[in-house]
Amino acid sequence: MPRVDDIRMTDDEVRAHLRAGHTMILVSNGVRGHPHAVPMFYGIDDDLTVRLATYGKSQKIKNIERDPRVTLLVESGSAYAELKGVMIEGDAEIVRDLDATVDTMVEAMAKTETRLPPASELPLEVKQRMAGKRVLIRVRPRRFSSWDHAKLPSGKTPGSL
Repeated sequence: MPRVDDIRMTDDEVRAHLRAGHTMILVSNGVRGHPHAVPMFYGIDDDLTVRLATYGKSQKIKNIERDPRVTLLVESGSAYAELKGVMIEGDAEIVRDLDATVDTMVEAMAKTETRLPPASELPLEVKQRMAGKRVLIRVRPRRFSSWDHAKLPSGKTPGSL
């Protein structure tokens, strides 16, 4: 059996890995043809749609306006046997909605140490201060790739039999 089948995560494992992470790499297609990769805090919906908040004038927004195809990556692990990751290929949509942007920021910050109430409970001035210049990127997944090297037989490393 090919190694990729040995290490692929189940749907439940993919969901758990995405929910457990707090930083995702967003890769958009840069203006000069090179990938533009940036770390982002994120929120995730039940259908695994990914939400990211960022400044509306950022390079990633300009890239997505030009080409909505993106790749996302959440990875973890230090040693080879601990490497785990989920890569998502998807289509990005830019959403200009203050409450949705603030809700995503609140959800993403809750994965760290900052806890805030939902956008519906925040005064307009606070929401505008938090996200007045920000927009929401919503990524609808098209394809998932995943790996969990802990599933490899004990002691197996690249090149070993």
